[in-house]
Amino acid sequence: MNREENITKRLNEHWEESLEYFDVSRILGLFLQGSQNYGLDYENSDVDTKLIVLPTLDEIAFNKKPVSTTHVRANEEHIDFKDFRLYIGTFKKQNLNFLEILFTPFQIVNSTYRPYWDKLVENREAITHYNPYQAVKSMKGIAMEKYHAMEHEYPSKVDVLAKFGYDPKQLHHLLRVEEYLGRYIDGEPYEDCLHPHRLEYLIDVKRGYYDLEMARIIANTAMDNIIRISDNFCSKVENKPDPKVEAMLDEVQYEAIKQSLILELKES
Repeated sequence: MNREENITKRLNEHWEESLEYFDVSRILGLFLQGSQNYGLDYENSDVDTKLIVLPTLDEIAFNKKPVSTTHVRANEEHIDFKDFRLYIGTFKKQNLNFLEILFTPFQIVNSTYRPYWDKLVENREAITHYNPYQAVKSMKGIAMEKYHAMEHEYPSKVDVLAKFGYDPKQLHHLLRVEEYLGRYIDGEPYEDCLHPHRLEYLIDVKRGYYDLEMARIIANTAMDNIIRISDNFCSKVENKPDPKVEAMLDEVQYEAIKQSLILELKES
């Protein structure tokens, strides 16, 4: 089984498991997230996904908390369950970790909601530049999270820190974001920015290429550079969303939820 077949097989497994928690009528789609989307996966990489669900009439009428939780499968792979309203919000916040699913070829989209998803994909480059100021701020924030997580003693990272003294995965994320940020500011297409130039190097870093002392030097240098270029960019760019993109996002959210509620009312 090749790489693509393996990812597709596991994506289907995630879909089937998701149906144990949500009726298919309210699932917009399931999308691959993480290293496979950047070409930074290797033989031991998990397949993690995001499941976008539409709110029910009951959830809307009684103002219930929107779905937003991480389901951990028996094999430790993750499925992030998230309400479509919240997901549109992450697009507006320009969060890299959520925008990436607009570009993944690995997805299962409910045919009922395909027109709404296709509308988002059609406008994905505009969505990723909805507010460049916020996009760069978000990238800087993600980089700082990775930087501080590199030596943090999370319970799940005890063995990794015992072996390397730090978490190589966090360092590789930090370096990926550094490159991504620079290319985004330079005006490269977002889809190109998602794919690092130094794939083999970053995979080596992810495997633990550096000892602790050198890892700290590399991380400090990268973080200083990220802060410098992001702060410089934000000092020159207005913090202003694109009203046309915002209107499009709101329309897609409205129409998809309306369609879902129509189906729910018909069934009841």
